[in-house]
Formats: sequence, C-alpha cells, structure tokens
Amino acid sequence: MARKTIRSIPQERAFMPVLDAQERATNFEEVSLGFDEANALVECERCLICPEPACIPGCPVEIDIPGFISKMLKKDYHGAWDTLTDSTFLPAVCGRVCPQEDQCEGVCAVAVSGGLEPVAIGRLERWLGDMAIEKGWKNESHIEPNEYRIGIVGSGPASMACAADLAKAGCKVTVFEALHAPGGVLRYGIPEFRLPNSVVDAEIGNLEKLGVEIRCNTLVGRLFTVEQMLDEMGYDAVFIGTGAGYPSFMDIPGENFNGVLSANELLTRCNLMQAGKFPNFDTPLEIGRKVAVIGAGNTAMDAMRVSKRLGAEEVTCVYRRTEAECPARLEELHHAMEEGINFQWLTAPVEILGDSNKNVRAIRCQRMELGEPDDSGRRRPVPIPGSEFEFEADTVVYAIGTAPNPILGQTSDIKLNKWGYIDTDETLATSLAGVYAGGDIVTGAATVILAMGAGRRAAASIRDYLGIRDSMVVYEPENMGFENTLFGIDAAEKNFVHVRQI
Repeated sequence: MARKTIRSIPQERAFMPVLDAQERATNFEEVSLGFDEANALVECERCLICPEPACIPGCPVEIDIPGFISKMLKKDYHGAWDTLTDSTFLPAVCGRVCPQEDQCEGVCAVAVSGGLEPVAIGRLERWLGDMAIEKGWKNESHIEPNEYRIGIVGSGPASMACAADLAKAGCKVTVFEALHAPGGVLRYGIPEFRLPNSVVDAEIGNLEKLGVEIRCNTLVGRLFTVEQMLDEMGYDAVFIGTGAGYPSFMDIPGENFNGVLSANELLTRCNLMQAGKFPNFDTPLEIGRKVAVIGAGNTAMDAMRVSKRLGAEEVTCVYRRTEAECPARLEELHHAMEEGINFQWLTAPVEILGDSNKNVRAIRCQRMELGEPDDSGRRRPVPIPGSEFEFEADTVVYAIGTAPNPILGQTSDIKLNKWGYIDTDETLATSLAGVYAGGDIVTGAATVILAMGAGRRAAASIRDYLGIRDSMVVYEPENMGFENTLFGIDAAEKNFVHVRQI
C-alpha cells in the first residue's frame, strides 16, 4: 500500500452532528452525537500512520493511536478496542471530555506539518468506546490472584485507572467512595449533556467485572483513617485519589448573601442529586432569573450551560481576561455561545450587592486591561481606574478553581505541601510507607486523562513496592545478562520486606 501523504488524505474533518442549540438549551440530552461508521472510517483515512508518531507521547497514558486506527481501517473494531484499552480503561469517557487539542491532537502531524485540522482522535476513541458498551465487549484478563489487598480512596479517574491495573495484577482491590454513587468528578462534576451517566455506569461496570469492590457512602478520614487502613484493616497498600473538589472564592464583600454558591455545589446538586428534576426528587435548587458565573474554564462553561437548562433567563460569564486567554475548551466555549450565554470579557467582580433580605440583587465589577505576562505566561489583567459598573443578578456562581479537601490532612500524618495537596516523590509515594497518591489531590485541578496517567503510574509503583512481578518491565532486553543479576535474580526485581511493629 502506498504511503499516505498530506495531499492524499481527506482534507477536512469528517462531519459529526450536534443537537440544535435552541433545542438542547432546554434539556440535558447529549449535545455531541458522535460519528457514524462511515464518518469514523473517513476520519481514520486522515491518519498518516506516522512511523514515529508524536501523538503517542502526547497522550498522558500513551495510547497506541496509529495502532488502533490501523485496525479500524481494516474494520477490526474489537481488535482496535483491545489496543485502545491496553492503555485506557475509560475510552468512552476520555473520548468525550479530554482536551485532545492540547494533547494527542495538538501534536498531530496532519496539523503541525500539513496545516490542516488534526485527526479527530478523541471522536474516534469515543466511537470505539460507545461500540464496546453497545455490544458488551470486555477484556479477556487472565488474572492470577495473589494475597495482596489494596485500599483505594476515591472513585474518580485516577482511582479507577489504579484499581484496574492492580486488579489485573491479581490484587484484591476495594474502592471507598464518600458519595452515594461512584465516579468522582465524572459523576458529580460533568453534566449529562457532556457525559451521560449511562456511559460512566458502563465504564465502572467494566471495573467491577475485574473483581474490584466499590463501597459508597464511606468517608475515609471520618469513619476510619489512612493509618487504620494499613494497620487494623490489613491493607497492604493504599492509593489516594480523592481529587480537589474544595471550592475557592474571592473573599470580596457580599459572598455570604443568599444566592452565592460554588460551581461544585451547583453541578453536584444537579448531576448527582437530580436537582433539575424537582419535585420528582426532593433536592430543590432555586436558580435565579439572572445568573452570573465568575470564571471561564470548563467548569464555568458547565455551570453556565446547566443554569440555562435549569430555567435561568439570562446567564453571564464574568472573566478578567479576554476570549483569547479563556482556558475552556474551544468546543465548550463555542457551544456556550451558541446557547445564548453572555460574556463580559476583561471584567472582574469587586462586590456582590444584596437586598434587605440578604439576597443577591446585583454584582459590581471593574473593567480590566491586559498588562505584562504573569507566572502563567498569560498577560496579567490590570484594573482600569474609574471603570466600575454593576449589573443585575440574583444568583452568583464561583468557578475560579478548587482546592484539596482538608479532611485527610487533618486526620492522618501524611505530609502535605504548602498549598495543602499531598506531597509525593517521583514514584507517587507519600510520606507514609505503602501509601501512594495521584491525580488532582497531588497536582491540583487537571484533566481526566492526566489523572488516569497518575493512577497508572501509582499502580506500577505499588506493584514494585509489593514485589509483584511485571515481566513487561523486569525482563526488558537491556536488563538481561549475568552482570545485572544478584545470585541469578534479575537486579530489577528489587523487593520490599514488610515488618509490622506489634
């Protein structure tokens, strides 16, 4: 077969339909409808199958992207899914919510060298993941059980990736989730119009098929501590993947008025507690007529679009930089604009105003201009003197970032950094022997796929810590040879001896 070139491939991305903007703004149906088979195959044709692909290292879990696309071109869809799930346990999730434009697609040769739109890797991943769910595919894992018990705190993407790898290694894995349904941020933080709960349920079901036990309504740090998990409860190792769901505020006047809430609360009450279906569910969420959302990241976009669907007449984004610096995915920003969200760029809130009953009535803001770049590399917003103004709002939603929940730090001796996140070394080991951590609780808020990558790295470290043989790592060719052995045992098989003080 002749090698593909930029000129020989389809020049434009395959078509993917979306719901009409006016229709979707009134319901929680999924907005992006996904490829059909014909368009998926057209998009596969756009992949150059590079001999040294940049997209693989561009993916935090290093999916063999040309490998699964090559199998799709042969219509070996199950084989393509097998290749995909060698690296990711959540293809239908990641295909929907990961910022591929900043990762695998951002380094795609079709875009970098050819000047075209990159191959829609995420949409292909989603298509395969959805097919696997529809057809009930599952990985054939030949698991040889061992005696090790692993406790995992949290059930978000980092925890699920860690649990999957350790279950495949033969460990008995138990996941503890504080809320009443598993999934972490996938469940409470992302609306169904972006990520349907049915998809989350299906992916978690695959985890349970591996033998992973999930215990909900279990708040580690209150019912028992991390140290008790290792001691009294007999776990051989613990992974902490609790995320960073503690909301941040600005500490400006008026934040204590009724009608001020965080995006975390808004999304959790809507996504997990069914507030949007009141009175069928006893969890009312009285969203105002005019909602102001502070921030312009993906969470802010979700909060604005949820507010619109909950009946708000007017929703306004308040962001201190310009559209060019907006941190949200371009697709999410575009969808929000289509749905009628208003945007106040170069605007910073300075005070929330209330009425005589201490309810929010307006928000006072100040115009900004961009100055010199700050530590993030973006130009710093600078207030314009005398530019204050106010506009009517009866609900103000903060979506300016999150912080780690302090419960674990308050109830264990685990070392935290100066920002309150768990401190780890390069192997993701914490200050407590046998305890590892990864995802947002270590790095701060990041992406689903980065959290999954951390979960997989932690699982590899836990295997090393427990001395579980991983032939793919131990017996690489460079490790072979008598000079790298000790009494005939490969030097890479360093083990740990567990000593428990009585």
